[in-house]
Parts: sequence; structure tokens; C-alpha cells
Amino acid sequence: MNTSSPADRKRRWLLPLTLVGVALTAGLCAWQLDRAGQKRALEAAISQRAQAPALDAAGLAAVGEQGLHRRVRLQGQWLAQHSVWLENRPMDGRVGFFLVTPLRLSGRPEVVLVQRGWAPRDVADRSRLPTLPPEAGETVIEGRMAASPSRLYQLGEAGAGRIRQNLDPAAFARETGLPLLPLTVLQTAHEGATPGLLRDWPAPAVDIHKHYGYAAQWAALSVLQLGLYVWFQVLRPRRSR
Repeated sequence: MNTSSPADRKRRWLLPLTLVGVALTAGLCAWQLDRAGQKRALEAAISQRAQAPALDAAGLAAVGEQGLHRRVRLQGQWLAQHSVWLENRPMDGRVGFFLVTPLRLSGRPEVVLVQRGWAPRDVADRSRLPTLPPEAGETVIEGRMAASPSRLYQLGEAGAGRIRQNLDPAAFARETGLPLLPLTVLQTAHEGATPGLLRDWPAPAVDIHKHYGYAAQWAALSVLQLGLYVWFQVLRPRRSR
């Protein structure tokens, strides 16, 4: 016959439950540290790619998405009739537009979307677009390879026209019939840069410190669980006796 009291049975379960909780939170801490290690490797890869020689049009088409963050130097012609102004894009604490224009690469069939820079919005007339100097003929641009333009939350289907909230390259390729490469270029303020556009692009973020913060929280929770068990089940009963 089991003569143990409910309190004794409860105490017998506390140690296994505490050990399970400590193991779980310690495992989550280790997982976050592993994620931080992966992000450090990614950061090193981005830095290494940024220091590699600039790609030309042939190199850009060859590496594709594997060349993200590589520097590029491209020659081509702007297809200004297909320019899109992405609204509600901030830069330097102000809200405005990102100008995205297809660039037809010289001597090649491909076209690449170029994020050319930022311009402020007219607060009096939200549909008024910034005025830029006319550009014709061949141009040479410098920049770095990037993924698709940042996407903002949007209700309903993506709109059309010159001003849009988001731009999906695949859908835009179908809309325009252009042979777009599956990447974009962030144009930098060097040769071929259009006056009147800001290009203070943020550095690629990998959020390493976020994972260290999460790891510290899980580690603290693991220590807290173990400390509470030791205090209430070991030290406090001894002091009472």
C-alpha cells in the first residue's frame, strides 16, 4: 500500500520536470548560438563577395542569385517607359519613392531591374512624381547585386501603373514581356548615377546580436529553473530544519 503523501509524490515529480525544463531551455540556447554562428558565416561570405572584382553583364547572367552582394559594373540602356516608383519607402528618416528601372544589357538579350535610388514624395500632391533629367543612349552603372525590392504589407492584389506598393519581378516580366534576370541591382552613387536620387542603401543585415540576445534569455531561464529547484527543495528545507 502506498503511504506517501501528495506532497511527497509532488516532490518526486519536481526533479524530473525541472531537468526536462532545463534541458529544453539549454537546447534552445544552443540552437540560437548555432544560428548566430550561421549568421557570422553569412556575414563573412557577404564581406568576401563585396571585395571580389566587379562583375560585367556576362558574369552577372552566369552567377545569377549565387552572386548576391557582388559588385557589378554594367553597360546598357534604360527602359524608362517601364520605370516603377515604389511608394512608402523611407531613407534618412523621410518617406518617399524607390525608383526601379529595367536596364537592357549591351550586347545581351537579358534585362536587369535596377533600384536606382530614392526621391522624396510631394506632400501636397501624392500622385506627383519627381522630375529627373532625361537620359538617352548607353549608360554605365555601378552597384551591387541584391534580391527583389523590399516588400511591404499590401491589401489585395498588386497594382499596376507607375506608382506601386510592391513589385514582383516575375509578375513584372510577364506584364512587360521583358527577359528579366531573377535578381536586381542596387545602384551606388558612382558612374552613371542619376542626379537627384539618394542612394544611402543600408548594409545587408544578418541580425547576429538578435540570436545572442535570445540565447542569453534561454540560458537565464535554464539557470532560473535550476536555481528555484535548489532553493525550494534543498536549501530552504535545510534552513527550516
